[in-house]
Amino acid sequence: MSDSETFGVEKGHGEEVVAWLNENAKSQKIKLEARLYGYTIATTNFGDYEMFSWIGDVQVARKMIIKASKRFKVKVIEGGYKPKEKVLSMKKFDFAKVKRGDKTIGQLKFSASRFGNSQWEIEDEERH
Repeated sequence: MSDSETFGVEKGHGEEVVAWLNENAKSQKIKLEARLYGYTIATTNFGDYEMFSWIGDVQVARKMIIKASKRFKVKVIEGGYKPKEKVLSMKKFDFAKVKRGDKTIGQLKFSASRFGNSQWEIEDEERH
């Protein structure tokens, strides 16, 4: 099982989307559990997002978050894309797509310190 903390949903829709993800996964007998963790991230180009973590299969999580985006007509952050190069640094990086339904509208680069319990921060963002 995998997990990620760089998934998000437009601010104000977090509780209903996460509840829907969990209910839908349970009804379809899919191993996926999502939880808000009380962290909001602000982007310059795409607005504010409530971040959530999940445990389960990454492909299932990506399909479900796109379904949620269509159902609730909200933008979502689909994270968990790792950099290709393996470089040792003081920070860890993660990449994410900003989506509205099936359409990718941008990309985000997250960073966090490897030491301590720091939250993800946006290092770079780009529109498509």
